Amino acid sequence: MTRRLALSIVFAFSALVCAAPAANAQVSLVKAKELYSSANYDEALAMLNTLSARGDNADDAAAVAMYRVLCLVAVGRSAEVDAAIDRLVSQHPLYRPPSDELSPRMRTALSSARVKTLPALVQKRYEESKTAYDRGDFAASSVGFKWVLSALADPDISYLSGQPPLADLKTLAAGFIDLSEKALAPPPAVMPTPAAVVIAPPPTPTRDLSRIFSTDDSDVVAPVTIQQKMPQFPGALTATMAGVLEVVVNAAGSVESVRLMEPVHPRYDSLLLSTAKKWQYQPARIEGTPVRYLKRIQISLTPAPLGQSGR
Repeated sequence: MTRRLALSIVFAFSALVCAAPAANAQVSLVKAKELYSSANYDEALAMLNTLSARGDNADDAAAVAMYRVLCLVAVGRSAEVDAAIDRLVSQHPLYRPPSDELSPRMRTALSSARVKTLPALVQKRYEESKTAYDRGDFAASSVGFKWVLSALADPDISYLSGQPPLADLKTLAAGFIDLSEKALAPPPAVMPTPAAVVIAPPPTPTRDLSRIFSTDDSDVVAPVTIQQKMPQFPGALTATMAGVLEVVVNAAGSVESVRLMEPVHPRYDSLLLSTAKKWQYQPARIEGTPVRYLKRIQISLTPAPLGQSGR
């Protein structure tokens, strides 16, 4: 009797072990879509919840979230629909499901969620990418700035991407992509000199120290800031603004000329240019000799907290 009971337990355990993979095989996005198409919405929703919680199918995660929204609509759980749509757009902001799978009402709801969510996500990703660029992580910054441009090209916010502050971020992101990829470019290959051949080095060319140097000249020590105070914005600043200023620092450390590569704001630009002419630096040097230097400065204005003033 005891032996028979033991064998029964072993067989039952074996059946459970064999059944587990079969049950897992039935939990898939394809199966959930089939259940949805056959109007078995509750079963489809339960399967999609399992897939979402399991998180082992990253490629289909956006589609799983989309079909959860459709199932919630179908079973009448309208109180959860808006939150599910917001979660879908927040987690998969660039995902656009096939339009033939959505009703006009659902397309409108998704479009409204993108308009509400994407601008903030774009600004956050831009700041993260700029931080990566500043710390020298050019690979991450390039990927992040490209994401910013992709998001700004979304049809639902295309009309916003042409207006400040998103228009400014679009211009700046494109510029930082070029800078990041330039920084990532490998140095030119140096061919080894054959051991049996002795080549006399060419005469060292005379450097023209009167020209304007820049970051392209790797052997030049850049100017060190002594006084570079930014002027305050005249009036109330209601939105983030940005631009790029170019100054030429002469061999005495004074600002020789200024130019706005990217304007900040019509009310601020002339004030910025006049203030920049008064900035002071320790001049750039090459082998100890002061030289003129082209310096580019990123300008960023943000609204002050309520009740305060300032840049």
